[in-house]
Amino acid sequence: MKSVIDDLLPTDEPLACISADGTAVLDSQIDRPNDSALLAGYAALVRARRLNDQAYALVRQGRLAVYPSSHGQEACQVAAALALDDEDWLFPTYRDTAAVVARGVDPVEVFVLLKGDWHSGYDPRRHRVAPATTPLATQLLHAVGLAHAAQLRGEKTVAMALCGDGATSEGDFHEALNFAAVFKTPVVFFVQNNEYAISVPLARQSVAPSLAHKGIGYGIPGQRVDGNDLAAVLSVLSSAVAKARAGGGPQLVEAHTYRMQAHTNADDATRYRQDADVEAWLTRDPLTRIETFLRAEGLLDDELAASITAEAEEMAGHIRGGLNTDVPPDYRHLFDHVYAQPTAQLQEQSAVVADELERDTTDPEADL
Repeated sequence: MKSVIDDLLPTDEPLACISADGTAVLDSQIDRPNDSALLAGYAALVRARRLNDQAYALVRQGRLAVYPSSHGQEACQVAAALALDDEDWLFPTYRDTAAVVARGVDPVEVFVLLKGDWHSGYDPRRHRVAPATTPLATQLLHAVGLAHAAQLRGEKTVAMALCGDGATSEGDFHEALNFAAVFKTPVVFFVQNNEYAISVPLARQSVAPSLAHKGIGYGIPGQRVDGNDLAAVLSVLSSAVAKARAGGGPQLVEAHTYRMQAHTNADDATRYRQDADVEAWLTRDPLTRIETFLRAEGLLDDELAASITAEAEEMAGHIRGGLNTDVPPDYRHLFDHVYAQPTAQLQEQSAVVADELERDTTDPEADL
């Protein structure tokens, strides 16, 4: 007899549509997206890889302060954005730049945050993309709150909340899942399990059978998917979004993937993992996999591939040009968006900063 828990359990193995060598998985348990969706996903994947490569170069040139690369995880990034409708919201982390760009945000605006200029860099309401968060798991609570509010207003909005494996060890993760389950809020919690929380391997974070199993304790169905299989991730996330929108409550999806590059440019990954482990994941590259499949199916040829690559190169040029222009920081931005009506304390602090800047300009020896 089937139990309630059986309906919540993820599959023993991550779901897949296309194998690592680019051939179709014959006994796949999920439907493969249609041809146009796969081609759109491939084009977004090419742009995402180019975005990562360009950002890495900008860090080495000192033009970006920091960049948490998603190289190797691009299938997760692209699928998260493409699975949403226009009225939905995306809640990214610091590693999800490619997902934000796939959602339609200008990459130059996204990189403003990573230059350290000020706040988000883009208008969250315009694209329905929340500011990328650095604290782990805080954005999950924000996603639940927005989805609950939309639900109370009778809207069909779904919130996609992205996080990494390390975030599932945070209290905010569990609070978000519990609230979402009790109130059946339309949220998809999408965990990109890339094996490491900075330098801590997954085995030192959790002894659960999988991270998708963590939903069972809250009554949330979990699903596991091959995170380097664009077709599978897009299929599983689209299904999860549809279930949440239809009133099925929150969904938890764990993608199994791998962080190919260091956590950031401030990290030395060779101190905590072996080169052989990284090389083993090269054979599962998401971009190579989907390209091989599309060519074998006759959906992609050299001419189309070249036009998609050219478009990605144009985007890279746009990024380089945009970052060549430095906008002088305005200290008032630190205070403008704290409250709708600034408090007396904020006004006082703003006045102090203005006075210090004025004295620095008019009397360079004032502090000597």
